[in-house]
Amino acid sequence: MVESRDILVTGGAGYIGAHACKALAAAGFRPVAYDNLVYGHVKAVKWGPLERGDVLDRARLNAVLEAYDFAAVMHFAAFAYVGESVADPGKYYRNNVAGTLTLIEALRDHGIGKIVFSSTCATYGVPDHVPIAEDWPQRPINPYGATKLIAEQMISDFGRAHGLRSAVLRYFNAAGADSQGDIGECHEPETHLIPLALEAATGGPALTVFGNDYPTSDGTCVRDYIHVTDLAEAHVAALEKLLAGGESGALNLGTGNGVSVLEVLGSVERTSGRKVPFEFGPRRDGDPPVLVADSARSQRELGWSPRLSEIDQIVRSAWRWHVSEGAKKPAKNCDAP
Repeated sequence: MVESRDILVTGGAGYIGAHACKALAAAGFRPVAYDNLVYGHVKAVKWGPLERGDVLDRARLNAVLEAYDFAAVMHFAAFAYVGESVADPGKYYRNNVAGTLTLIEALRDHGIGKIVFSSTCATYGVPDHVPIAEDWPQRPINPYGATKLIAEQMISDFGRAHGLRSAVLRYFNAAGADSQGDIGECHEPETHLIPLALEAATGGPALTVFGNDYPTSDGTCVRDYIHVTDLAEAHVAALEKLLAGGESGALNLGTGNGVSVLEVLGSVERTSGRKVPFEFGPRRDGDPPVLVADSARSQRELGWSPRLSEIDQIVRSAWRWHVSEGAKKPAKNCDAP
């Protein structure tokens, strides 16, 4: 019997989910994007069907799960703004925790036993040392990270109780855009550093750098930036491992290289040839000083390694997307014609 190549992708109209759909299609799968379009965009769904729905809507999930023969699920659907999670934790516990529970109960009841889960380095909180390995303590300092950690635990418990096999992927800072210009980064509101810096460099509002008194080389936060295409390819590799009978596990996805906020701005200026106007503001609640991955395990177990994740490569891809005709209108409306 030939195994189905249909993969349910919750949040498949979002930034990372859409890149994963493209990578799935390139690997011979048919991604079915399931998205409520609160933050996702119809224009980003290009490689398979779009099924509009919310992960909290069990009846809608049932209908979609019954309409296809899914081999597995990639679960991206979540709210992911750290600052908002601090200000409105209920929104995050309802969507990220209750939504994941609703989804995995539906998978259990429909006999779908494999899931690739989009988790985050925010589950680690403030690490004692860097780089961060998978077996380090998980002590999130914001509700976003806490909700992802609870979701990880639920998936693990369903594995023990119901045989759900999972790849939990804790990734660091996704950035950049598709090299062919098919999709890019467009959030409403936009909170990610690189698109905000590009906008500032091309006449938009001056950038606010949150904090310049961290214990880092230049006083600004240090993060591990991974190109979104590298991230998507790792998701496909994790899926293929599960489909081949691989065991459940959690893996970091990063590069092992830390880049400060000011270093990112320097890359934007080199790439664009323009200054990035910015001002320093106070620290944001929930921001650790340094987050850098030890991704040796993921490279070893998935046979994967990042190819496009030098900071200048990431910024160049984002710059091409930013100045393209396809990205001018989406600055305010990602689905503008």
